[in-house]
Amino acid sequence: MKELADEAIVLRVYKSGEADRLAVLWTKDHGKIRVLAKGVRKTSSRMGGSLEPMSHVKIDAVKSRGDLFVTRNVQHLTRFVTLRADYDRIAAGLAVVEVIDAIPSEDTADEGIFLLLLRVLQSLDTPDYLPGLIPASFFFKLLAYDGSEPVMEHCVSCESSGPLVAFNAEVGGMLCSNCRSGVSVSPVAQTLLRRILGGQLASVLRETSPEGAGEVAALAHQAIEVHFGRRLKVTKASAPLTSPL
Repeated sequence: MKELADEAIVLRVYKSGEADRLAVLWTKDHGKIRVLAKGVRKTSSRMGGSLEPMSHVKIDAVKSRGDLFVTRNVQHLTRFVTLRADYDRIAAGLAVVEVIDAIPSEDTADEGIFLLLLRVLQSLDTPDYLPGLIPASFFFKLLAYDGSEPVMEHCVSCESSGPLVAFNAEVGGMLCSNCRSGVSVSPVAQTLLRRILGGQLASVLRETSPEGAGEVAALAHQAIEVHFGRRLKVTKASAPLTSPL
């Protein structure tokens, strides 16, 4: 593949040399790639504003050394004006793209991941949706897409229907009182989780400070970190989990 023309979301960027910029993108048809934008940091460059994290762009590039591409043209497809005007929405969006960036480069191209990422950025750009639970819902959806979603409806250890009292991402989900380990989960957080995962996400995102939101966010962060096997920066801003058992 010597040339690449594709739709992409910018995950992160770095300065390179005096005027260039390196960017990591998740593309629709080619998965995760690295591109070098030459001269993009010059004030005269027309591409500079396009290569920023969370940008939805159309990219035209040619293969360089190794796995690196060099851009010929980059243009905005969606500007996400509402997202970029609000600190909480920006923070939520950066949490989302960090998780996508944790997916190894050697994984095959996956249009489904691109579309999932695009939809979550569109949700963050929707004024009616509050951003607090968007990353958590995205993490659970990404795990479900991968086939790695935690078991939430019954005890992951003994398969009993409950009462479910705890969550342990290491063992794969919710646990009953007899099998409990990990962290306690309140009934209100479980109710909120069922609403999010059961088709009521749009309604939840319109609510101001739904009860149990902090717990749900923390459980989602724990689950995604266990999935990738490493700490992610997104957890630094998350609400603390309830006390360990």
